[in-house]
Amino acid sequence: MKKFLVAIVMAVLPLAASAAGSKAQLDHIEVDPTNQPSLQRGMQIFVNNCMGCHSLKYQRFERAAVDLGMPNELVEEHLIFGDQKVGEQMTIAMSPADAGNWFGNPPPDLSLETRLRGPDWVYTYLRSFYKDESRPYGVNNVVFKDVGMPNVLEHLEGVKVNNCTPEELAAAHGKIDPLTGKSMNSCITVVKEGEMSPAEFDKAMYDLTNFLAYVGEPYKQDSIRIGTYALIFLFIFFFFAFALKKEYWRDVH
Repeated sequence: MKKFLVAIVMAVLPLAASAAGSKAQLDHIEVDPTNQPSLQRGMQIFVNNCMGCHSLKYQRFERAAVDLGMPNELVEEHLIFGDQKVGEQMTIAMSPADAGNWFGNPPPDLSLETRLRGPDWVYTYLRSFYKDESRPYGVNNVVFKDVGMPNVLEHLEGVKVNNCTPEELAAAHGKIDPLTGKSMNSCITVVKEGEMSPAEFDKAMYDLTNFLAYVGEPYKQDSIRIGTYALIFLFIFFFFAFALKKEYWRDVH
């Protein structure tokens, strides 16, 4: 019994630590692994903006092409910029040793990021950078305080400044008014517009998060399909098993 209680405590502690890691409110999204256009746009955004530093070493270009409904030739032409082949893993040329020397710590592989932190965290994090001259890269993040990376999506989103109190910052959502397309937070404001409007950037970050969620569970749709067939089989098999049980016990009763 004591060992059982210790096991429960050890299982709960990481969840508690994760929950305590950020006090910021997270915006909720519903990822959709069946939305191929969204996943295709998300892969394009990742390759063009994130893959210089972050790899997806548990994913292959060809697997993504098949699942996302893209011809291999199109992926090779537009989404593979080095000498990699379509059947290879989505790795990067930068070695962990060089990355550690340049950045202090190697940028993490993002294959399982949404499974570790959840899609809501990733989606909110991507939209929560703001200007902070005290930081090495000139930016900070509402969700990840003292973040150690630049805002590589600044050219799309624009430059935001933080006029929030610590309490307002913790409650910041980054939601967009659907009527005006402007941020509903009065204390985090855009001072330099990017290539996208706030609503367009939110949609792009949804696509990117949706793609990362797919990478974390590329087998999810197969699991749902196989699980459905298994439940149908068990439902039908129940009647045969029940009839067989009645036959076996008929003489007993």
